Amino acid sequence: MATTREIIAEMEKRLAASPAKLQGINAVYQFTLTGDDGGNWQVKVEGGKATFSEGTPDKANCIITMSSADFKEMVGGKLNATAAFMSGRLRIAGDMALAMKLQAIVS
Repeated sequence: MATTREIIAEMEKRLAASPAKLQGINAVYQFTLTGDDGGNWQVKVEGGKATFSEGTPDKANCIITMSSADFKEMVGGKLNATAAFMSGRLRIAGDMALAMKLQAIVS
């Protein structure tokens, strides 16, 4: 299975090739991934471009917290984001409208 770092790199590559997915999103997302292979990642989305970096931003519009294992399942299409949220496996803080647009980033 790919590492979180490899998944993030692949997400960044896919979004660079498909900027239309990001149109209308101007936000900073923070992913706080717990457990083995976890860590903090930030994604700044602006002008149809997404910039990924490790660490936490000074201010995030939307903070997503989940285990790295659940993150991998969600990105791999094995875990539905809504089901994960409803079951408590995915926690969101901040702007819920931006969280709803998250599918464009993780798929």
